[in-house]
Amino acid sequence: MRSTADRIRHAISFEVIGLLAVTPLGSWVFGMEIHAIGVVVLAGASLATVWTYIYNLGFDHTMLRWLGHCHKSPLMRVLHAVLLEAGLLAVLLPFTAWYLQIGLWTALIMDLGFSGFYLVYAFCFNWAYDVIFPIPRQPIRD
Repeated sequence: MRSTADRIRHAISFEVIGLLAVTPLGSWVFGMEIHAIGVVVLAGASLATVWTYIYNLGFDHTMLRWLGHCHKSPLMRVLHAVLLEAGLLAVLLPFTAWYLQIGLWTALIMDLGFSGFYLVYAFCFNWAYDVIFPIPRQPIRD
């Protein structure tokens, strides 16, 4: 299992790098002012930082309980990323529509675009993070 400090480093670095990439990209793709996209992305990142910490802790505890370890296969990494983004999408959709004064359908398309970006980003980031900061090996439980 990862330490609390490691989980905090993971969550903050994930969000900061993501913000720096997705804000200008979202502004360009959706043709909106960078500050408007920036507010939506910053609110999403703030929520996502807390969600990521809680979600990863729960996911790792579940893996440890069910599998006896926390080492993720490529398939497990896909499941991890999809579930992470689905939870965020459910919460961020109403906020995006409200703040940008757009319809729910448009907000859904926009949020799906952001989710698509973050889905690929989460998969790559988490894999790289595990390589750079490997999870300590734990004895296999009976």
